[in-house]
Amino acid sequence: MNQPSHDAGLFDHCPWLFAGQASGDQRAAQEQRQGRLVAGPGEVRLGEGCFVAETAAVHPDVLHLGDRSYIAAHAYVTDAIRTGADCTVNPFTVVRGTVTLGDGVRIGAHSSLLGFNHGSAPDLPVHQQPVTSRGITVGDDVWIGSHVVVVDGVTIGDHCVIGAGAVVTKDLPAWSVAAGNPARRLRDRREPRGAKRPGPGAGVVAGTAAAPATLAGPTAGPGAFAGGLRADVSGPGAFDGGLRADLSSPGALAGERQADPAGPQALAGEPWADPAGPEALAEALRAFAGTARARATDLLDRSWLPDTGRYADRPGTEPTVRAHCDAVEIADLLLGDVPPHLAAPEHVERLRALQDPATGLVPQYGAPAPLPGPAGVPDGDPAYHVLCVGYALDLLGSSFAHPVHAVRTTTADRLVRHLGELPWSDRAWHAGAWVDSWATAAHWNLRAGGEAATPGALEALFGWLHTHADPWTGMWGSPTREAGRLQMVNGYYRLTRGSFAQFDLPVPYAERVIDTVLDHARDPRHFAPGRENACNVLDVIHPLWLCARQTTYRSEEARSWAASQLTAALGRWHPGGGFAFGPTADGSGPGREPGLQGTEMWLAIVWLLADVVGVADALGYRPRGIHRPEPAPVERPV
Repeated sequence: MNQPSHDAGLFDHCPWLFAGQASGDQRAAQEQRQGRLVAGPGEVRLGEGCFVAETAAVHPDVLHLGDRSYIAAHAYVTDAIRTGADCTVNPFTVVRGTVTLGDGVRIGAHSSLLGFNHGSAPDLPVHQQPVTSRGITVGDDVWIGSHVVVVDGVTIGDHCVIGAGAVVTKDLPAWSVAAGNPARRLRDRREPRGAKRPGPGAGVVAGTAAAPATLAGPTAGPGAFAGGLRADVSGPGAFDGGLRADLSSPGALAGERQADPAGPQALAGEPWADPAGPEALAEALRAFAGTARARATDLLDRSWLPDTGRYADRPGTEPTVRAHCDAVEIADLLLGDVPPHLAAPEHVERLRALQDPATGLVPQYGAPAPLPGPAGVPDGDPAYHVLCVGYALDLLGSSFAHPVHAVRTTTADRLVRHLGELPWSDRAWHAGAWVDSWATAAHWNLRAGGEAATPGALEALFGWLHTHADPWTGMWGSPTREAGRLQMVNGYYRLTRGSFAQFDLPVPYAERVIDTVLDHARDPRHFAPGRENACNVLDVIHPLWLCARQTTYRSEEARSWAASQLTAALGRWHPGGGFAFGPTADGSGPGREPGLQGTEMWLAIVWLLADVVGVADALGYRPRGIHRPEPAPVERPV
């Protein structure tokens, strides 16, 4: 580093010194070097303050370097390469094929980013195989250590760190620290380095004060990378965590495997150790199910109000439409029958009579007929009644008396416009719940033998969802500083329940969803002992269960988490009262008192948890209503 500035080889190998130490002659030589590239056969655009070493072999079809980016000595760069600002291609690095880098990407020496591939069919010699290119995409603020190989088709999310010598063969979500061959995600970069992986009662989560990221202005909605979290990358040395700009040392990330004392193997059993083996869990489930069946009539009796002929969630509360539907679901699960206070035809008659024939929507008791929303479904009770009343009638062998006209008349244009206006950035649960209600109404319309909505609307829904899912999280929406991933994950459950799951369609980016959900499940604000509630546990286990239909990715971790939650859930049963929903941060909802809503939800949650563990048969019941695992029996929309 103390060589005289007239040594041009110094800058070829240490180009970050060029701006501060180069002589006038050396600056002129660099201008000539860049001029030859721009005048060459490829499409070359070089930003302010860039440097390209004289000894680098740069032969691009397309080369776009952002401001203050450089290509160091003996690098080999070909084909179509595009970078953001403050990117580095260090000595002896190979970047070929179609490669796109975000801002602040640092690539260590002797690494290879190979955005192309050869075929390997047995009918041709290798040298005659066709070349393919899916390309490599790297997000913002990414550190790729020395001797790393990234193969074609890989996407690396924002803020990732890739350990020296890694071979990256699969996508990595934002904030990953990864190493190994093949590369494996070791931890979230926002977790304290060297700290043991926390369990459900501890840890660092997105948006907490411990996370060094800052919001770069308003979040952009469902397409924002990593939920809109971006590091402040203002040049070399400004990296989160004090990472140096020069990553040329072959040992830059050596020892990253040892940074987490628990080791990657601990993910399957450490943050959530299985408190009991499958046989012990199965035995506990059989005992629980027997007790629940024996007390089912008692817990339904305590919510029946004979003076009004209606159901309340629990004693001392007002009757609600949802309570009647919850009673139907509980009786189906535990008794295999209808609630005993009315005959089946009378249950059907009362629920069908609630529907407004003009809109097809169901108001709360005593409320006026609901008005349709901008794209069919309004906010409030009528939105959830599309689900609960529809499924209760389905369990009773019946259906709505009328189509849900408010959705049946929705056009594709109105639907897409409204989807874009939903509050994805800060109220993703609300947005996902709206999609759930609209898609479920479309489902009931199809079940009735008519059109779901106007032609093309249902296809527009799935098209919009596919094109707006965040490839780094697999979700729609963004984390928030106040609640971390809560809104995003809970909204994902509601959205996919009514759309992808109900219509038997695969979800996009299933592995990224699993990463996001398991990270969320470590958030102590929502999963510390005594803080779990039915909504939050359901909204983790259902996505894990749903994605397990498509991939075995991180399946052992999902099973460990499910086993620990299953043991805790069984301990929440109140004899004669059922389950309480659980505590909520704002004190709203049914809370800690047992009632029909908590019982209906936890019975379904217990089944989902048990199914992920592999012991659901021990329960002797299977949800057939809102939380049914089977898709709806209608023709797929797409």
